[in-house]
Amino acid sequence: MKAVVKTDFHLPGQESKYTGKVRDVYTLDSGYLVMVATDRISAFDVVLPEGIPCKGQVLNQIAAQFLDLTADILPNWKVAVPDPMVTVGWRCEPYKVEMVVRGYLAGHAWREYKAGNRTLCGVTLPEGLKENQKLPHPIITPTTKAAEGHDEDISKEEIIARGIVPADEYEQLEKYTLALFQRGTEIAAKRGLILVDTKYEFGKKDGKIMLMDEIHTPDSSRYFISEGYEERLAKGEHQKQLSKEFVREWLMAGGFQGKEGQKVPEMTPEVVNGITERYIELYEKLIPTPFQRAESEDIAARIEKNILNFLNTK
Repeated sequence: MKAVVKTDFHLPGQESKYTGKVRDVYTLDSGYLVMVATDRISAFDVVLPEGIPCKGQVLNQIAAQFLDLTADILPNWKVAVPDPMVTVGWRCEPYKVEMVVRGYLAGHAWREYKAGNRTLCGVTLPEGLKENQKLPHPIITPTTKAAEGHDEDISKEEIIARGIVPADEYEQLEKYTLALFQRGTEIAAKRGLILVDTKYEFGKKDGKIMLMDEIHTPDSSRYFISEGYEERLAKGEHQKQLSKEFVREWLMAGGFQGKEGQKVPEMTPEVVNGITERYIELYEKLIPTPFQRAESEDIAARIEKNILNFLNTK
């Protein structure tokens, strides 16, 4: 299969197109957003040179199912999934923060802790923690949403002081974040997984807070395999995980962390195929039905046709 790394549609009522790290987002005058999950892959806030076949479909379908499974907690932006790689939803006014929530000391949080930092985004962490250890309780470590370049850690106090989010609305975002994380944790546990950390994005539509974008996908979340977790922790071994962290680790082993002057290691067909298989593995761990590759002669043409068919019924 070929990877879809770019789309260039001209949709009825299209006002603009935004190209993100992974998604192409079309804004329509009807109030809809058409979000295409491409096969681009990013790490360290850099889009890597090769696309990953099936990745967009995996992300889109996992997110769509989790949006449905959490719709009782708060409303979300999703209206329809007209194609395996596309979600159509309501345009919202986004909050300019990402709500990162962590139940375990891993990834970026561990790297900060290992460097001697005991306060992360205004949250104080206890001494003596080990990598991948469960935290006493989930913590929220927000980041700013950068239009370009790296997102930056920020504290709740700074978000409110700078007027990025009003205090009462931020309190509500925290409540929603913890409730969503709890739901994701429960679903993951039923599948033999541990939801380690994840991020949520929120916006407002008609004065109501809504959940936006993706949720509980391998791009936005980190999962450990439950079986053997305690033994690996006790021995100081790497946890078996299903997330994009393995891509970051592969890049770091090749001397790349997104810093100036560094070069991405060669993404051979074997590397690309391996990443595809890891994404499918996570899908089949999280979703109780086997993954069906949506193969087509011309995937971009299929996507455009399915979007137009949906819009023509509205």
